[in-house]
Amino acid sequence: MGLSKLVAGVTGITMLAGAAMLAAPVVASAAPTTGYGHAVTPAQPYLHNPDTSDWLGSYVVGGKQVYCVRFALNAPDSDTPYKPGDVLKDKWGNALAPDVAAKISYLLLRYADTTDPDQAAALAHLLHSYTSGVPAKDPRLDPANDFNHIGYDTAGHLAKLQAQFPGAYAAVAKEEADATANQGPWDVSVVAPTAAQIIGTADKWTVKVTHAGTDKLVTGVPVKLTVSDGTVEKDTVTTPADGSPLVVDVTPTGPNPTIKVDLSAPADQPVVQAPVNTGGNLQWIVSTGGEKALSGTAKTTAVTAPGTVKVTKVDSKTGAGIANAQLRITAGDKTASAIKQDGSPLNGADGKPVVVTTGADGTATVDNLKTPQDICLIEVAAPAGYDQNFNASSPPNVCGTVQAGQTLALKVANTPNTPTVPVKIPAGGSPMVADAATVTTLDPAALGAVGGLVVIALGGVGLMLRRRRHATRG
Repeated sequence: MGLSKLVAGVTGITMLAGAAMLAAPVVASAAPTTGYGHAVTPAQPYLHNPDTSDWLGSYVVGGKQVYCVRFALNAPDSDTPYKPGDVLKDKWGNALAPDVAAKISYLLLRYADTTDPDQAAALAHLLHSYTSGVPAKDPRLDPANDFNHIGYDTAGHLAKLQAQFPGAYAAVAKEEADATANQGPWDVSVVAPTAAQIIGTADKWTVKVTHAGTDKLVTGVPVKLTVSDGTVEKDTVTTPADGSPLVVDVTPTGPNPTIKVDLSAPADQPVVQAPVNTGGNLQWIVSTGGEKALSGTAKTTAVTAPGTVKVTKVDSKTGAGIANAQLRITAGDKTASAIKQDGSPLNGADGKPVVVTTGADGTATVDNLKTPQDICLIEVAAPAGYDQNFNASSPPNVCGTVQAGQTLALKVANTPNTPTVPVKIPAGGSPMVADAATVTTLDPAALGAVGGLVVIALGGVGLMLRRRRHATRG
């Protein structure tokens, strides 16, 4: 079958093969039906040849296109049933050379379902050449031979194609070069990316279809992709025509992205089928089209995109960032370590959950964290000016969940210390509060009475002094 149908799982493309040596042609019970190709004239002469032209192209048998490979035998009936047979041999019953068998298998695989008359004529010509062709002046080209012994005049038919159907003539050279370059056997391999895979992020996988035992890549091969835990843009792709590897973008959707590739490759030997109940008079056909299934698989692992935690330490009253604050990053239980993207614990040099210190703006950032996971931020020690209200047995903390590809913002506020009143002690005196003096306010209406009391008191003092003096003199 043609390459366009390989990945659909269709496995039967037929080609006409020769029957055993026949004594004379027998008229089929149903008229042959031609498919795609060209009739070249005049027909190659041989004993009792009734035809005026030679059909180079496909026939239709059982609704499928088939190709004759033993020149001059009877064309196949369109309704003749067939049964499994043996490997394809040449018209005279000889085994085909391995490279010839490989070329036939590839040509059937690549071109047997063509609807292009030029390609079909070229394919028929090459199949006749490989299985019945003989060089010029070979005795088997003698027109005195009957249909059973006549060989295919390869050079003569090619000259007729060149003169009558230039497109088919050009196709012969193209198909022959294609078969030489890409004949089987093939190998297939799939290579997963070496870099860590991120769920939701596409990366490149490589598919190589090579000639067995070599690094030479085969071109133009349809490959079916079956992906698990991932997606691809197309599930059927073709190996590049320039001979480079096939590169496929795969986007992981789960933890174990896997790619399985399936393709049809040329078989080592085309296998024929024999006609049923014909008395040994009709041609045989190839049942497999010369193909075999190849597959390859590769897998890797993928994780969610890493996340980031941004820590912020602020003054609870002003909202300003606090520098040099020490904060421990833990898992959601506030004890275990958080987990990094590579699965290792986020620890410091002491082997404990890492401690970060805020910068001048009061922030610190931790990148490359596994997601999703719960993260807690716990204050280790309060910065200067904020330690008055710090309780080491129940330090300030906050928790949250970091999601794939996102930044989790965690903020912890500290209450500044309450200012203390400075105390000043004068020289030789008692302590005195300098910044908290008490001011007494008096009622103006009572001010005179107060003054009178002061005056009376002072007068009494003077009287006592005078009496003392008098008493001393006496």
